[in-house]
Amino acid sequence: MNDVRIIADLFKTEAVRVAPEETPFWYTSGKLGPFYINTHFIVKSEDEANRMLKVIEDSIKEDKLTAPKKIFSEFLELYKTSETFKNVTDKLVEAAKKYDFDYISGGERRDYFFSMLPAYILGKPHITIFKDCSAVVTDSKFDDAKVADKSFLEGKKVFHMADLITEASSYERAWVPVIRGLGARISDTVAVVDRHQNGRKVLEGLGVSMETLTGIDKSMFDHALESSYINKAQYDLVMKFLDDPDNYMKDFIAAHPTFIDEQIALGGKAKERAELAISKGFV
Repeated sequence: MNDVRIIADLFKTEAVRVAPEETPFWYTSGKLGPFYINTHFIVKSEDEANRMLKVIEDSIKEDKLTAPKKIFSEFLELYKTSETFKNVTDKLVEAAKKYDFDYISGGERRDYFFSMLPAYILGKPHITIFKDCSAVVTDSKFDDAKVADKSFLEGKKVFHMADLITEASSYERAWVPVIRGLGARISDTVAVVDRHQNGRKVLEGLGVSMETLTGIDKSMFDHALESSYINKAQYDLVMKFLDDPDNYMKDFIAAHPTFIDEQIALGGKAKERAELAISKGFV
């Protein structure tokens, strides 16, 4: 079930953006789509989210053991001042209360936006997992930090909290293997957004149940249209994309035969994406 307050906050902070009718977004795959999602913008804004990503990167680069405390401290201040961040955090806390677990985990980088504050509020130790599959464990106040080790994690239940679940590739590649490699158990996860791209099925295969606050589906955009976050033309394009993403791109290119040449002429990322689309045979 989609949480309408979360949907409102996602659009308010431009965490979900729907493109103008004639200018779809390029995706990293080289395909075109009518909407883009950056869940972490819900922290307050794009600028604030990018600032926090920089804090995370710099803190990890400096010292992994002290990084969680520095990152958490910044998020705690945001929780006190940002209505949208407080709302999404409180919703995640309420969702987490339904589950039985000993630790909360989050993976580098965007999961930290949504795992650290719930650990603090619920009084649970936090496992900060890094991209290189190492991990640091802190107490719920992020004061005491130590390298994650089987000696104290063996048999413990871990609850992973994330920003967005697309195909659950990060879970499959890193988060679940790291947790289980430390001797701990993971059977549940919660995320802010479900992209509805096979993530649930992948997680089921890993023995992990999944809950999200909202999803990228028809009901989200129905609410967005009713609330005037988007107009009817944008809504129609989104529906066409959700029905068949490949045909959406083919039809758009057919209706705008000069689009690819115009994108190449722009240079930069637009040129790179257009050339990628050509090389992959999408256009």
